[in-house]
Amino acid sequence: MEVFYYNSSILYIHKLSNSSIGGGDITVYERCKAMPIPLFIYLVLQFINMFLGIPANVMVLWLLHKNKGDSSTSDIFILHLAILDTFFCLIPPLELANKLFLTTSSTWYVLRFFYGVKDSSPLFLSCICMDRYMAVLHPITFTELKDRNHRAVCAAVVWLITLAYATTKSVDKIPNFGKAFVGIILPAFAFMLFCNAAILNALRKSGPGRDDMHPVKKRAFKMVVIILAIIFCNYFPPVALMPFYDYFTAEVLNCYVHPVAFGFMDISSSIQPILYLSQKFPSLRCCCPKDQDSGNSTDPS
Repeated sequence: MEVFYYNSSILYIHKLSNSSIGGGDITVYERCKAMPIPLFIYLVLQFINMFLGIPANVMVLWLLHKNKGDSSTSDIFILHLAILDTFFCLIPPLELANKLFLTTSSTWYVLRFFYGVKDSSPLFLSCICMDRYMAVLHPITFTELKDRNHRAVCAAVVWLITLAYATTKSVDKIPNFGKAFVGIILPAFAFMLFCNAAILNALRKSGPGRDDMHPVKKRAFKMVVIILAIIFCNYFPPVALMPFYDYFTAEVLNCYVHPVAFGFMDISSSIQPILYLSQKFPSLRCCCPKDQDSGNSTDPS
């Protein structure tokens, strides 16, 4: 029984070679033809990611470049996260061809590299959470470090980790390297929850609609709400399913559970920039009247 990677998971899809398949190499779709709907849901989410994520992330990059003179301390991490997400949003055509038509293993080297890049995106979210945490709970230290280059150093370190992880995953020479995903997602998920819970607890006495809310706190409140939404909608499903992997058969796990869970994680590459843009352009928010808070213009973000 031969194995190969399927997306950002700690387990693998098994290449079955029994009489029902007829032997030889077959496509991912043929392996999962008994339950094809999750695979198509995954591909639909990936193409939504491409058509929405690429322009949204490019717009975020353009706004950050245009407003770099009036940027927040977290913008450097948002910038690099948008670059990472734009990079990841390029893969749906190759994924479609690989899963429905191709049987060659060479495309998996490229896809595993892209998956490894996406696996590391929570590290940039964690940096954003830490920056907001320091701004709200330790403002004196935050002010002292505001103009230093440590954020650029942190971003460079995250990129080194990302590229090293993605390259190692692409080469696929280390046994059970997929388990390294657990070492990234679980600590990052716990850290982001801790930071956001602490920030919300500190800001609970001054809601986002109050006139006396400090601009820095208002910006932190908006950022923490965005990140909490991303955490629970995109990253919570694969994390919540990890303890139950042993209860699924290999076919159900790899053809049903993984495509849905990691499809919602991957689509964060378009949800993240859209939520960011909704803060820059309040008219994009469908749930709020346009004239709401029209008199409050103290938010520098």
